[in-house]
Amino acid sequence: MPSDSISFKDTGYFSALICDYLDEKQDLKSFYNRFPNLENFKLQIEEKQVSFPAQSRTILTDVLKKQYQNIAVSESTEQHIVSLKSDNTFTITTGHQLNLFTGPLYFLYKIVSTINLAKQLKSKYSEYNFVPIYWMATEDHDFEEINYFNFKGKKLMWTKNASGAVGELSTNGLDGVFDLFSKELGAGDNANELRALFKEAYLKHDNLAEATRFLANELFKDYGLVIIDANDAELKKQFVPFLEDELVNQTSHNKVSETNKCINALPRNYKIQVNPREINLFYLKDDLRERIVFEDQAYKILNTDIVWTKPEILKEVANFPERFSPNVIMRPLYQEVILPNLCYIGGGGELAYWFQLKSYFDTSKVTFPILLLRNSMVIQTHNQKEKLVKLDISKVDIFLKRHAFINKKVRAISNIDIDFSDQKNHLINQFKNLYKLAEQTDKSFIGAVRAQEVKQLKGLENLENRLLKAQKIKLSDHVLRITELQNELFPNGNLQERNTNFSEFYLEYGEQLIPQLIDHLEPLKLEFTLLTL
Repeated sequence: MPSDSISFKDTGYFSALICDYLDEKQDLKSFYNRFPNLENFKLQIEEKQVSFPAQSRTILTDVLKKQYQNIAVSESTEQHIVSLKSDNTFTITTGHQLNLFTGPLYFLYKIVSTINLAKQLKSKYSEYNFVPIYWMATEDHDFEEINYFNFKGKKLMWTKNASGAVGELSTNGLDGVFDLFSKELGAGDNANELRALFKEAYLKHDNLAEATRFLANELFKDYGLVIIDANDAELKKQFVPFLEDELVNQTSHNKVSETNKCINALPRNYKIQVNPREINLFYLKDDLRERIVFEDQAYKILNTDIVWTKPEILKEVANFPERFSPNVIMRPLYQEVILPNLCYIGGGGELAYWFQLKSYFDTSKVTFPILLLRNSMVIQTHNQKEKLVKLDISKVDIFLKRHAFINKKVRAISNIDIDFSDQKNHLINQFKNLYKLAEQTDKSFIGAVRAQEVKQLKGLENLENRLLKAQKIKLSDHVLRITELQNELFPNGNLQERNTNFSEFYLEYGEQLIPQLIDHLEPLKLEFTLLTL
């Protein structure tokens, strides 16, 4: 099964911030700790080893054993959980929402990146152990972002009234989604396996967290993946000092706001991914997950009647830390406090907000992890690969946006020259002489010359566009073939991994799908993969 790659920059789908990070641009170096290469992991190990307490390892192991009580654990996963008690064991972590039936393909790519990096580090540093972690975002409350998945161009959606943390949502009502999905799958062994997987995960588990844990474990247990639900009282007890600091001093708001100013002052205009609130915590209880605000010298829970004085809310933190839920600004800190973690693997948007947190971590005296962009890929069939070659579509061309893609290919295959660049340059040179003449005779004519230049250049552009349009019609069969092929690989004009569910490929390739991903994704290669299955 051949694979190829292209730089993230050449795909056109990744931000300037991410591309500059991968190029190790000097302006960004103060916003992260160490760049992701094998040699830097040795320093990261040494820093984390001295800062992560043995007691935290014991708590982590005990919590994981409890969370895995009712699930079939592979030998490799069990060994990983036990090994976390040892001070020579470290984690490689990715996190993701509890998307229905994994959501888009990149859910798999995140976890495969994590598994493969742990294996690569073990090969390099055999005296240490490395555990791949999937952090379930059980405390999120954005139900509309996770309640569907796409299958063969159709959106299979779970509709219900939802409130509070999504991990605790009852799976009631998913039998309807199962019925629809089952009909779409058709016949065959792979279809039956997908039916059984969905049914076992969502119809035999009470809430979304349990269902997602079962599903991820079934897909990746052979590779020692450890799944954690950090919405846990024992884990959050370790975070109490940081919760108190947030409520009293608003440290995250202050430090991230300072960092945002620094990012905005950089020569290149990078987008700020998230803006901090004065208090970056939610209050979590039963079906409630609402923001905590400080107003009129009191702490309040929005959209409720709950009001506390400072001593009262600090008492609540001490007694019930599990009721305090970090938002996107504080969650990374919580992760690094409770895990002996070396590296966080995420998408471009995730890494963008991690870059805003380095100063906050430093002030909190918590080791900042190495940040690694997850693997990305396009999966293509052998037939699609042959079509790309036959139609002379390069691996760079196929990533172009639709309009640019069609125009470039029509220009390339047309038997007439549709590029008027020479004519435009000739016209511009002619007008240079007219500008000189106007300067020497009557400068008031410069404006008239400029207007005429713009008019004639615009006329050439119109002629060029009309000719291009005519050629598109003449070559409509070819245009149809190339656009259909691009649609197959880039559904809805977007990256395949952000749209398509893994089940479409599992239906074709079955249990060999994930092993093939494991074999071909290289997390430290830092390039976009094109994989032919």
